[in-house]
Amino acid sequence: MTSTGGDRPLTVLSIQSHVAYGHVGNASAVFAMQRLGVDVWPVHTVQFSNHTGYGQWKGRVFDGPSIDEVVEGIADRGVLPRCDAVLSGYLGSADVGHAVLAAVARVREANPDAVYCADPVVGDVGRGVFVRPGIPELMRDVVVPAADVVTPNHFELDHLTGTRSRTLPAVRDAVAALQERGPDAVLVTSLETDDTPADAVDLLAAEGDRAFRVRTPRLDVSVNGAGDAIAALFLVHWLRSRSVEVAVRESSSAVHAVLAATEAAGSREMLLVAAQQQIVAPDALFDVEEL
Repeated sequence: MTSTGGDRPLTVLSIQSHVAYGHVGNASAVFAMQRLGVDVWPVHTVQFSNHTGYGQWKGRVFDGPSIDEVVEGIADRGVLPRCDAVLSGYLGSADVGHAVLAAVARVREANPDAVYCADPVVGDVGRGVFVRPGIPELMRDVVVPAADVVTPNHFELDHLTGTRSRTLPAVRDAVAALQERGPDAVLVTSLETDDTPADAVDLLAAEGDRAFRVRTPRLDVSVNGAGDAIAALFLVHWLRSRSVEVAVRESSSAVHAVLAATEAAGSREMLLVAAQQQIVAPDALFDVEEL
């Protein structure tokens, strides 16, 4: 159940956006990790009624000092030495990004074995870059070098490395370029290369000079929060196994199963709760191919 060498569960400090309705940011990642028996400390960077993709929402955005304040309160409990990892996703502003990195530094000071997993949210195919000006540069120059694990989608991999990878060798080169900046473990989601069939989507996980690919059937579903869930699940499975091969198989199989249930129901929101058993024990595990 754990990889902490005792009865204590893994503990993750998750600093992300949050919505009351739906499953995006912490509203996706926290439950997914908790369902795997992880003790999660969520710190919200925004508190919205729902995802902004609906066009209307209510709530507020928190600034960097507010994040610092919450982390300070957690530190006051004397618990940071048992924090195994920090997870971050969408960054709404530069000061929130710096607050996240300050939290990472504080956790690492208390527990040198703690790791930082960053989902470097910048944009995606079709929408292009959708974060505020300055955030892509912050991700590229500050966040990625500070991380041990990163989980970009294919668009973000290319944007962060200044490449346009359309072949598998080009993707491998882009991943290597990202690794040279700091993180050793990389998960690339929504991967489409020249040899990806039209009815499939690939994922690639790399660590050191080894890389693995999982090919999943393409689903006719478009929901927010799937990337947040797979980043969280990949981190947990990697923490437990220290194997990107295991982590990509388990996380991709779980999220695909949840999305398949979402597609079958015709839901606009990911059925994370209704299909929660798939997080723990997916109906099927996809094959992993070492490249």
